[in-house]
Amino acid sequence: MSIARRAFLRQFATAGGGAILTPSLAGLSAWSVPSSQGRPETHPRDLLIKPYGELVPGADCPEIEIPEDFRCVRLSSGGVPSTVRPGLTVPNAFDGMASFPLPNGNVRLIRNHEMIDEADEARPIGQPAYDARGSGGTTSLEVRVSGSGVDLTVELIDEFVSLAGTRVNCAGGPTPWDSWLSCEEITSGVESGFDQPHGYIFEVPADATGPVDPVPLQAMGRFIHEAVAVDPDTGIVYETEDTWYVPGRLPGAGLYRFIPNQPGVLAAGGRLQMMAVTGHPGYLTARGQSPELVHQVHWVDIDDPDPPETGDNQLAVFQQGLREGGARFARLEGAFYGDDGIYVVSTNGGNALAGQVFHYRPVSDERGELRLVFESPSSEVLDAPDNICLSPRGGLVMCEDGSGEQYVRGLDRAGRIVNLVRAPLVEGEDGPGEFAGSCFSPDGRVLFFNVQGSREAGGEVPSATYALWGPWEEGPI
Repeated sequence: MSIARRAFLRQFATAGGGAILTPSLAGLSAWSVPSSQGRPETHPRDLLIKPYGELVPGADCPEIEIPEDFRCVRLSSGGVPSTVRPGLTVPNAFDGMASFPLPNGNVRLIRNHEMIDEADEARPIGQPAYDARGSGGTTSLEVRVSGSGVDLTVELIDEFVSLAGTRVNCAGGPTPWDSWLSCEEITSGVESGFDQPHGYIFEVPADATGPVDPVPLQAMGRFIHEAVAVDPDTGIVYETEDTWYVPGRLPGAGLYRFIPNQPGVLAAGGRLQMMAVTGHPGYLTARGQSPELVHQVHWVDIDDPDPPETGDNQLAVFQQGLREGGARFARLEGAFYGDDGIYVVSTNGGNALAGQVFHYRPVSDERGELRLVFESPSSEVLDAPDNICLSPRGGLVMCEDGSGEQYVRGLDRAGRIVNLVRAPLVEGEDGPGEFAGSCFSPDGRVLFFNVQGSREAGGEVPSATYALWGPWEEGPI
């Protein structure tokens, strides 16, 4: 990339969304030094630390537990009328989310809705709609953060539909040019009675004031999308795929990158590629990994990012990359830029099937290094990490999508786990669904996150968006 282009992208890094304002997670992988080189052997329970104290029911939201000196408020609920926008019934199924600074000093949140309604039951949440039978999309929120210390307050000012007619909008990611990339986690479309094909990425500008024109970014691939992360130096977009690895039955998921023809203008097209481990075609990262391994990787081209058979075969793109030697992961979900590279999460990877965190660092235009940063030894320590974000104070925040009681958990630079939020199970009731959408306010003082709730219209479990703040400086997150 030319110096001029790098300067063009770097200007976004100093003025753009929350992901780019977050400093790099320097030193997180230091935990991975082999024990023979000084790292002591630890029991899984020793990985859990409590720098913020015990978790207790929140005074304003007793349905969840938070650190005792923190405060948490519910900003928005799904499946019910909006408290700030007349005539809007807020869609349910809150999922991935990002924050952006607004010119008036407030915070813009853009939030996915992972609605899974079938074609004969789905209704779009707004107009214009990409598909009249698609019930997913995004909503945008305006939030005011005022005061400081014990007097800090967070309040919802507005919320509205900003993308409509899509399906199963799971995660995505912010861009350095202040937009949200919303990803469809499904490929079935016209074959299943819908009006349009699905499995694409859609872009929503942070300054949108209503539903945007829904344009599928077809060159970025049609597959089971999960999250994206953008390298602000190059404009390259890294994409995760949430497909399963099952020995002998399902091959796994790919890690992709999209090299845009025009950085910052994704609709202008580009080239899609899949990661491969050099010298090991079809390498499986889901088992038998260790922090001492640093994989040398390269990228193989995907000749057809939008194959016509994808509606019936959700692995059509992945299989192209696999034929060229692409690497296999287990359910790649969260992604976030940091440490001059990309952090990605494998939700059920690892020998304990409880989750892995990898970091990819490019070393040239075509090659890079892949390292295992953390692997959960048991679901007690970390259970199926999903959405992730970096803290301005140097920790990684992970939302769990497992079974039983769920947490929002932090991973510090020494490789230790910090419990930040807990959703206790209530006897006789279904759980509220997974945690999702973790992101910090642009100034780093407030952590926003979602509880997913029901994913079908008329579902009984409401979604929720929360804001959490407190003495972050007393711990590593």
